[in-house]
This record gives sequence, C-alpha cells and structure tokens, in this order.
Amino acid sequence: MIVDPVEALKKTSNLLVPTSSKMAIPGLPTVLPTSSPIVVKAGDMGTSILWVVFVLMLISTIAFAAMAFRVPVQQRLFHILTAFITTFAAISYFAMATGDGNSYTHSVIIEKQQHVPDLKQDFYRQIFWARYVDWSLTTPLLLLDLAFLAGLNGAQILVTIIADVIMILTGLFAALSTNDGQKWGYYAMACIAFLVVIYQLAVHGRAMAHTKDSKTGNFFTAIGAFTLVLWTVYPIIWGIGEGSNTVNVDGEILAYAILDILAKPVFGFWLLFTHGRLDSTHYKLDGFWSHGLATEGSIRVGDDDEGA
Repeated sequence: MIVDPVEALKKTSNLLVPTSSKMAIPGLPTVLPTSSPIVVKAGDMGTSILWVVFVLMLISTIAFAAMAFRVPVQQRLFHILTAFITTFAAISYFAMATGDGNSYTHSVIIEKQQHVPDLKQDFYRQIFWARYVDWSLTTPLLLLDLAFLAGLNGAQILVTIIADVIMILTGLFAALSTNDGQKWGYYAMACIAFLVVIYQLAVHGRAMAHTKDSKTGNFFTAIGAFTLVLWTVYPIIWGIGEGSNTVNVDGEILAYAILDILAKPVFGFWLLFTHGRLDSTHYKLDGFWSHGLATEGSIRVGDDDEGA
C-alpha cells in the first residue's frame, strides 16, 4: 500500500512517550520507539545527482540529433532510436529531480518482545516510479538498436521486446509491494524474463551478427556483452536498495545514475560512431520512412474525367 508519510505524521498521537527508563527492568525494553515514523527519502546529494544526469541526457540527445542530420534520412534509423532513448531518460530525470514521479511504500517494522507487547515502527521508503516508466520506454528502443545491428528476425525481436516489458513491469510491481512474499515473487518473475532477453541476444543475436562479417559480429559481441553486464547489475542494486532497504535512497540514486549513463549515452555514442564505419550496418530505408506516402494512395480533387 502506498501512503504519504506526511499524512501519517498528521495522524500520530501527541501524547508523550517515554524514551528511556532510569532503572532497567528485566524483560522490559529500555528504549521505546517514538511515535514518528521512519521516512527514507532522497537528500540533497541524491537530488543533485538527478539534476546532473538530466543535463547529461539532454546534451546526449542534442548530440545524437546533430549526428542524425549529418547522414541521409535513409540512414538515420540508429540515430533516431538512440536519440529517443536519451530523450525519455532526460524527461524521467527531470521529473525525479523536480520532485515528481515518486511515491512512498509503507511497511511496519516489528521487534518481538517476550514479556511485553511487540514494538512496532512505521517505515516509509521513497520509490521513484518515473524510473520504471523510463525503462519501459528506453530499454525496448535499446534492444531494437541491438536487434537491428545483429539482424534478428521479427519473431525474435517480438519475443525479446515482450520479455523486456514483462521484466520492467514486474520490477515495478515488486518495488511497490509491501509484502515480502509478493515482492520477491515479482522479482523472480523479472529475473526469468531477463534470462529470455539474455538468450535472444547472446544466442540468436550473436549468431546472426556473425553471419554478416567478422567486424559486425565482433562489434555486436562487444556492445551486447557490455549491455548485458550492465543490465545484470540493475537487479543487484534493486535487491540491496528497494528490495531489502540495505542501501539508502541517495546510494540507490547514485548507483542507478552510473548505470544509466553507461547504458544510454555511452552505449549510444559507441554504437553510432562504430556503426558509421561498418558497411554491413548501413541500412537504407526508403519508401514511407524516407518519402512518406508520396503520391501513392493520395486523393485527387478536381481531376475527374469529363462527362463523368
């Protein structure tokens, strides 16, 4: 259940609660929790990191757009996909930096006692759901970059994208869960979906890329391995952050920021600069992509045959 800690604070009792006793009594706690809940949220450091990443994503978007204008529209497929990746990421980081795109999960910490009632403490942790919106849009685009680079067929691309979306959505459900069984159940589903993505890229993608030429095959292997290693770290950060609350929100923001910078701008520049030197990846998309509908299927007004 998502609860605003501010509202919870308003509902807390105004009665004074003793925090210690002068004489320790066997079986009784010497320190009692206060009525104020524990709230774990981003601090000044975390907010500053969000702003820095927003600027880097924005600059990367401008750079990718500029690189796109240097090639014919028929060859802008990778440029457009990559520019959209950092565009969505920039919007997400702007939302998080300005205080939007987040909510709080509520749980209760219970300390078992032998001779007195159990001690209970309300616990709230800030969850940035905007990050999952970002990932649900950017990771399919990133996978399309890799799929087109390798030359995967339509069926393989569809399976990869669907598995990726399942991975992100179940990760979001896990982050918003307050029940441990439910949380780690969703987490396990996300990991299984990630294994499907790994299989499609590592097996089918690598095989298809090497059928083009050795340079393309080696490049795909390198950038694909780079991507999968980074993506493997994400669930680890989730597990020690939102999952177990071992790392605070600022530490979580820093870890995700480093990963996002490597997985999006660094990935994008590496892809576009190297792709430009590989003849086998110079796709030329004509037809609707380059010329629109042109005159095919257009409606002509005033050209009816005489006497009709």
